Amino acid sequence: MKSESRTGPVARSAAELTEVIAAERSGNPFLLWRDEQRRLRIMLLKPDRWRVTVGRASESDIALAWDSEVSRTHALLERVGREWTLVDDGLSRNGSFVNGSRVLSRHRLADLDRLCFGATEMSYRAASRGDSVQTLPAIESLAQITLSPMQRRVLIALCRPVHDSASATPATNRQIATEVFLSVDAVKAHLRVMFERFGLSDLPQNEKRARLVASVLVSGVLSPRDF
Repeated sequence: MKSESRTGPVARSAAELTEVIAAERSGNPFLLWRDEQRRLRIMLLKPDRWRVTVGRASESDIALAWDSEVSRTHALLERVGREWTLVDDGLSRNGSFVNGSRVLSRHRLADLDRLCFGATEMSYRAASRGDSVQTLPAIESLAQITLSPMQRRVLIALCRPVHDSASATPATNRQIATEVFLSVDAVKAHLRVMFERFGLSDLPQNEKRARLVASVLVSGVLSPRDF
């Protein structure tokens, strides 16, 4: 596995998390990676798709033209029944990797596997299934969460920058405090409660705010007229 990758541990913005949540809600497995300009890319692996080619050639389904460590014909992702596999039969010069281990022939993919082609890293997300354990509450149930008037005001202030511009980041605690006339400590207390109610308490600290905004904007907890 390369030490420098095109995805790596890059924090996702609220707008990007909104895209990821939409992909999760589709019920299809999907791939995520960042292109040469660090933009998040998502490919849904829909039921009518059986294979995905990966390579530097422009005709590849996932064309990594900018990555000189990727071969023109590098690897293949192929569906076998309900499962997706990564196939590398030696066509690539530098090999293909899953979770740091080189793939020799075929490897069955599992949810959250990290795939590496040259210097480009991807993540594989398996299709959601009814019998799987959900870490986060279903999006549909989030819309049923009741908020106090002040919690709603804090949430609106948090989400407002992202609602106004997809490239923006959630409001800071100080910005929220100024808008709703609370102390910063009071804002933090309200956010802690909402992280817990939205099932986000166990996420890394730097991801909670963006994930909360994305969940709120996708689920309809707030409507456009709130802004």
